[in-house]
Amino acid sequence: MKFIDAAPIDGVRMHDDGYLVADARIVRTGIQHYTGREVGKPELAVVRVYRPESEVFHRDSLSSFSHIPVTDDHPAQAVTADNWKDLAVGETSGEVLRDGERLRIPLIVKHGAAIQKVRDGKRELSAGYTCDLVFEDGTTPTGEAYDAIQTNIRANHLAIVQRGRAGSECRIGDDAGGSWGAAPIIMDKEPPMSLKTVTVDGIPIEVTDQGATVIGTLQQRLADSASKLANAETAHAAALAAKDKEIATKDAAIDDAKGKILSDADLDKRVQERADLIALAGAIAKDVKTAGLSDAAIRKAVVTAKLGDAAVAGKTEAYLDARFDILAEDAKKAAGADPLRAAIGDAAPAPTNVSDAYTQMLERDRNAWRSDAKKEA
Repeated sequence: MKFIDAAPIDGVRMHDDGYLVADARIVRTGIQHYTGREVGKPELAVVRVYRPESEVFHRDSLSSFSHIPVTDDHPAQAVTADNWKDLAVGETSGEVLRDGERLRIPLIVKHGAAIQKVRDGKRELSAGYTCDLVFEDGTTPTGEAYDAIQTNIRANHLAIVQRGRAGSECRIGDDAGGSWGAAPIIMDKEPPMSLKTVTVDGIPIEVTDQGATVIGTLQQRLADSASKLANAETAHAAALAAKDKEIATKDAAIDDAKGKILSDADLDKRVQERADLIALAGAIAKDVKTAGLSDAAIRKAVVTAKLGDAAVAGKTEAYLDARFDILAEDAKKAAGADPLRAAIGDAAPAPTNVSDAYTQMLERDRNAWRSDAKKEA
């Protein structure tokens, strides 16, 4: 890629033969800014190009600036052996040295008209050179960021050019660069800011790189906060649902427990039925044990006592209830019209109310072990 690099003419003196001798300090190391359009990146406002010392002061780079043509403005094409006579107004010397961060190149201008232009104020020099421009993001040893790096720097000519625009404006190139190549943006203060387009609440706006970074950070924080809020609301809803389920389960258990509580009338009825069952069981099988057994267990015990274990083995509760009813009918027939009274006999007076019957049933169950112990003795 073709580049130009401007610098003022220093140390001007006149030779005895009328030639103009001067020094040029050009092609410095470090970061220079170029317009994106000039270096093939029109989408970028400015491209930061890095010239490392290893490239600027490379032996091949230094030697390429020795004995090159000096021209009046930049030519439209490279200076070669075929056109130098038409384009050259002088030449550089062979003594190309390092001077700080720049190259120092002594030169001589021999063309009378060109010498007069210098004396009239055309006092800036611009090197025309080629190089390889490698686009890569990086940081210089001093911590400056760059977008591209120059390598393989090779000089072609050194042009005398008019001074660029001054004041607070930036100068792009040398105003007479023609089609030769890209020139660095030289600024009095800061390089132009590169703007980026960001969207805030659906509205696109242009901001600096730093502004875009800040806006992006704030937008990310808002997104993170919204995500955390959504997660918190989901967790809260799940906790409420779990608590509602727990309360519903407890309510169901309470309702179930309430359904199992007997009223006084139901309790009296249950006690009477229990007393009748125990009395009937004793009438069918006199020695059957009923203490601590459920109603179904009492009926099974009676059937077993009367018919044996084989009769009840593997039988359902409905079958046992039916066999118990048959045994009860048989006992009722054998005892006459009142099998319960016959079963009880004169052993104890009949209770006059349900409470007394319940009390007698409990007392009988508590002392049942005594009669069993006597029988075993």
